[in-house]
Amino acid sequence: MVGDVSNDIRIPHKGNIRDEVIEGAFRVLEDFETVDASTDGMKALSLQPEEQRAFATAALALRYGERGEGEPPAPVTADQLIEARRPEDFGASLWTTFQRVQENAMKGGQPGRGAKGRRLHTRPVASIDRSVSLNRALWVLAEEMRKLKA
Repeated sequence: MVGDVSNDIRIPHKGNIRDEVIEGAFRVLEDFETVDASTDGMKALSLQPEEQRAFATAALALRYGERGEGEPPAPVTADQLIEARRPEDFGASLWTTFQRVQENAMKGGQPGRGAKGRRLHTRPVASIDRSVSLNRALWVLAEEMRKLKA
């Protein structure tokens, strides 16, 4: 499955890395058909506004953590995560929803409120490890939504 940890390709920067890079490239090509089929499936599924909001709400928890009683809310809302930034981002498919949520969660720059109500703009995800884990989690979320809707 795309998004599994087993699909990570890590190559140490020592020894004969050329052969390992070539082998890694072939593994990526093998996985590409699976990814292509998944994206086609996501493009074919239309989401209702409440389903898009549910997807974005789950993404908020992935990005900002679970918010319990007494904890400040996330600095942005689910509706902000599903906002389109460009005309080509409009659409109700699972794919366009995933793309909008991913960009808005990763890129930052959205107006929001801090824990004490102070105005702020969200920060981008700068850490490579955090970026990879968040992208993987969003992909798994989209895959699970695709399975539920299919």
